[in-house]
Amino acid sequence: MLNAQHLSERLMCVASYVEKGAIVADIGSDHAYLPCYLIHHQLASKAIAGEVAKGPYESAQSHVRAEQLQDKITVRLANGLKAIEIEDEVDTVTIAGMGGPLIATILDQDMNRLSTVSRLILQPNVYAKAIREWALLNDWKLIAEDILQEDDKIYEILVLEKGTMDLTPSQKLLGPFLMDKQNDVFQAKWRKESAEWKRILEAIRFAELSKEVEMKKAEVEEKLLIVKEALGE
Repeated sequence: MLNAQHLSERLMCVASYVEKGAIVADIGSDHAYLPCYLIHHQLASKAIAGEVAKGPYESAQSHVRAEQLQDKITVRLANGLKAIEIEDEVDTVTIAGMGGPLIATILDQDMNRLSTVSRLILQPNVYAKAIREWALLNDWKLIAEDILQEDDKIYEILVLEKGTMDLTPSQKLLGPFLMDKQNDVFQAKWRKESAEWKRILEAIRFAELSKEVEMKKAEVEEKLLIVKEALGE
C-alpha cells in the first residue's frame, strides 16, 4: 500500500535524486506522499505540495496533517509552477506521473518561477522526448536518466540542471544516459514501440497518400531506424 513511508518504485527513484537538505516543490502532488516521504527521511528540509484540482489538494492537506508535517510542508491549490513563490527559495522541482508534453508545457508557462531552482526531477509517463527538446531550448542539461518497469508500465526519470547540452536525434528520442546503459527495460520498451510503428506503417500502406500521411510515414520510418541502430539489430 502506498503511503508516506512506502512509495511506488517510480517515486522512490524520483526521491533518490533529491539532494539532502533540498527545498522541494512537488507539482501535481496528489496525496503529497512524495513530500511527506522526503521530509520523514530528512532528504528535504522543506517542501511545497502543489495541486491544481480541489479533491487531490484536500487529500494532500489531510495527509500532511495526518503525518503532522504542517510546519515543513505547505500545500497549495495552484496551476503548475504557480504553486511556487519566490520567497520559498525552492531549489528542486519534481513533476511525476504526467505526459512529457504536459510537463514541458507546465515548465514553459511559468519559467520565471524557476529562478531559484537548480534541479528538475521529471517522470513522464509517455513521450519523454518532449522534455529533452524543452531542455535544449531553455538551457537545461540532463545529468542523469533512469528507466524502470512497475505494474506492466514503463517509466522514465529525467534529472536536469541548468546548463547547455547537445543531443543527436537518437539521444532526443531514446535518452543519452539510457542509450549508454541499455538495460532490459530500455530494450523491452523500444522493441514494443518498434512493433507498434511497424503496425502503423502497414496500415499506412493502404491509406491514400496525402501530404500528412507521407510526413507521418517518414517520421515513423526515421524512429524505426534510430531504434534499430541503437539496439544493434
